Amino acid sequence: MCAWAVIEMEPNSLWIVELREMKKTPKTIILIVLLLLIGTLVHAQGILIPEPPPPDIRRHPIPIIIRTHQVQVTIENQVASTTVKQVFENKSRVDLEGIYIFPVPTGASITEFSMWMNGEKVSGEVVEAQRARRIYEDIVRRMKDPGLLEYLGQDMFRARVYPIPGRGEVQIEIVYEEVLELDSGLIGYAYPLHTENCRPRSLGSFAIDVQIKSDAPIKNLYSPTFDIDREITGTTASCSYESDNFISDNDFLLYYTVAHEDVGLTLMTHPPRRFRRGDDSGYFMLLLSPGKPNQPRKTPGKDIIFVVDRSGSMKGEKIEQAKEAARFCLQSLNEKDRFNIVTFSTNVESFSEGLVYNTKDGTKRALRFVDRIKARGGTDINEALLGALNVGPSKRPQIVIFITDGAPTVGETNVGRILENIADANRGNVRIFVFGVGYDVNTLLLDKLATENRGTVEYVKPEENIEVKISNFYSKVSHPVMSDISLGFGKVRVFDVFPRDLPDLFDGSQLVVLGRYEGGGATSIVLTGNVGEREVEQVYDAHFGASRYRDRYDFIPRLWASRTIAYLMEEIRMHGAKRELVDEVIELSLEFGIVTPYTSYLILEDERPRWRHVRPLFEKLAPEARGVAEGMARTSGADAVGLSKMIVGAKDKSTIEEPSGEGVRFVAGKAFYLSDGVWTDSEYEEDSSLVEVEFMSDEYFDLLQKAPGIAKYLALGEEVIFVHDGVAYKVTSD
Repeated sequence: MCAWAVIEMEPNSLWIVELREMKKTPKTIILIVLLLLIGTLVHAQGILIPEPPPPDIRRHPIPIIIRTHQVQVTIENQVASTTVKQVFENKSRVDLEGIYIFPVPTGASITEFSMWMNGEKVSGEVVEAQRARRIYEDIVRRMKDPGLLEYLGQDMFRARVYPIPGRGEVQIEIVYEEVLELDSGLIGYAYPLHTENCRPRSLGSFAIDVQIKSDAPIKNLYSPTFDIDREITGTTASCSYESDNFISDNDFLLYYTVAHEDVGLTLMTHPPRRFRRGDDSGYFMLLLSPGKPNQPRKTPGKDIIFVVDRSGSMKGEKIEQAKEAARFCLQSLNEKDRFNIVTFSTNVESFSEGLVYNTKDGTKRALRFVDRIKARGGTDINEALLGALNVGPSKRPQIVIFITDGAPTVGETNVGRILENIADANRGNVRIFVFGVGYDVNTLLLDKLATENRGTVEYVKPEENIEVKISNFYSKVSHPVMSDISLGFGKVRVFDVFPRDLPDLFDGSQLVVLGRYEGGGATSIVLTGNVGEREVEQVYDAHFGASRYRDRYDFIPRLWASRTIAYLMEEIRMHGAKRELVDEVIELSLEFGIVTPYTSYLILEDERPRWRHVRPLFEKLAPEARGVAEGMARTSGADAVGLSKMIVGAKDKSTIEEPSGEGVRFVAGKAFYLSDGVWTDSEYEEDSSLVEVEFMSDEYFDLLQKAPGIAKYLALGEEVIFVHDGVAYKVTSD
């Protein structure tokens, strides 16, 4: 007789715990373990099934946790083998019995299952999809847990496990193989991990390692969901991610392409989101990467000028770290490089009147020049940069590394005029990469210097090491592959493309471009740029339109929205909070569930915020909104540096993040907001007619059978309003 059941859940497992009265051992606990590793939704918190447990047992759930979770993936010519190792810890004193269930990816096959209990190897069986569906549906009905719905329709593997020793551990290892599908030259791999409708908890130790081999050179290797360490070398590539206190709201998604061209180009498209303002424009992501060849490629020469602030405020550790960074860069120059060093305080001093070729003698003299740098005086940023830009036009990549810890105090101090002077002087299209040290810098000036001169800005906090920051940056840009890049898209019209000015490509780097498109169909993408002093052109066949794998690319619209918001915030910060810019930030953030300084308070104020029903901030600014406007106007201090770092990071962001608020979720390309206990689709128009469906009714499962894609929406909970194929549905529960 079953008395009660508890589910104890972690991001990668689902535990159903039953108490039963057994003839031989009345106090035996039967544990049914549902280890759901390859589905698209995995829970993270405990819930109770309908039979209410006694109060004393309710207060003491059985503590079963996953201690470690390791995933090793090898991919060779599209055949992927995934090895999953998990250690389960039974923190109770009693032995537990269980059933291990593993949903199998479509087309995959289990090749190995390892677990030894009492000296005997445990065996298992594969259950085909239809029978597995009935098992899952029965569990869903019994537990009244919609989170399991996404497992319907999959095959599954199951095995009986006994005993799981009290205060002990059990390790389970399972290996499966699958053939990865090719989509327009793109190969994708997925290992689901996200915890959609529960606040995630720490899993413990998690690690995933992927090794790829190919007959053709690998170019792009990209994960939209995890910030991976990646390496590409010719026909092999690898990436990894690990965390000691792992929490994930996203599946592990990985894409790679193979190509024989010097620069690999990968296109992913997402068709129009039909509910977005009635337009019919789609979204696209484009990856550009030269990868890394098996043999070192010939690196074209570059011109690099170091501009080092030696004002009095740099005295001490800061100037010594800056000097060490300059030494590292000088000693890492390539054979054909030219360089110069400009230092400034009240006066400006240059190592040479012009660029110097990288020779042993030139480098030795430059190092002696660096040794003599002393910190004293004011800060003449204007004259220092004008001196650095006096290099003349060239087809070679030209880079300025600008290091400063303060605002202009000597010479021209007006920010607007400084920027105008630099724009007039920079006729050779020199890139300016800025390092702001500490909190006394003028962030508005430094941000604009980088943005308007096709560079980047990075801020070094007082406790951070300047040398490490600059050395890491220089290692990335020391081997340029292509500069002055431009893209043509043929008959397809593209717009709202970010980044607006394409940066240069460096050896081992990868450029992620996001935008909108109209038209569609087959076209040619033309890439042009300079390799050394030679202009080159590469043509790629491409297709803009619907993909068989549309659901795989749901992240593209949200990534595009994140970058768009970042650029809008930058415009607001640099040119003031114009009404149309702020309104667009609010609309995008509410539509895509992206929290911004302007919308964080609206989510709390509005009963059910949606992008179609936004109150313009300029009609009635709340105190919080006024605070945002004031904060956006600050140019120096820790808050200003923090805001700049946030915007800069978002502009370059290539991985998605789930909403941080408890009342917002982003599911299958749409934002849902929690209002009065109901998860409400941002597409839903207030006062629109609703088709009501009772939770767990026959109509509920019939609707799911006809439209399996809505499972991700239903998994949010027992009370959901969602729109599907133009019809609004409301799931209700008594």
